[in-house]
Amino acid sequence: MKQLRQRAIRDLVDQRPIRTQQELAAALRDRGYRATQATISRDVAELGLVKAGRDGTQAYALPPRLVEAEVSGEDRLRRLLHDLPVEVREAGLLLIVRTLPGSAHPIAAALDRARWPEVAGSIAGDDTVFIAVGDRAALQRARRRLLHLSGEG
Repeated sequence: MKQLRQRAIRDLVDQRPIRTQQELAAALRDRGYRATQATISRDVAELGLVKAGRDGTQAYALPPRLVEAEVSGEDRLRRLLHDLPVEVREAGLLLIVRTLPGSAHPIAAALDRARWPEVAGSIAGDDTVFIAVGDRAALQRARRRLLHLSGEG
């Protein structure tokens, strides 16, 4: 069911602008798929959907990919951070990454997949990723890596 639902999501975002997860849920219901907000959020992250300009609005889109199965978390993170505007700030032992609405989940998923040793974990909202680290040295290493991958470091 998951593969069919995700195929339907890919088709929907290709066919018309889908601006929010609520719009996506409604479009899926129209096709006979029932999914919770949490399920849709996971699907958005797993598919790597990003917000892109379409018909004068920001809507979900599939990012261009080489060979999906061969893309590592680090490569995916590099592409996302390079392609999306990001702002990286520190708050105690947290790094806060701000980006476009709808883009935080793919960044957090790629970061988790990359398994950086200095990152204890991440939490993603709609446009913000909170990255927890163990100490100040790890915070600085992770910050430098993020900025380097974004092309700013």
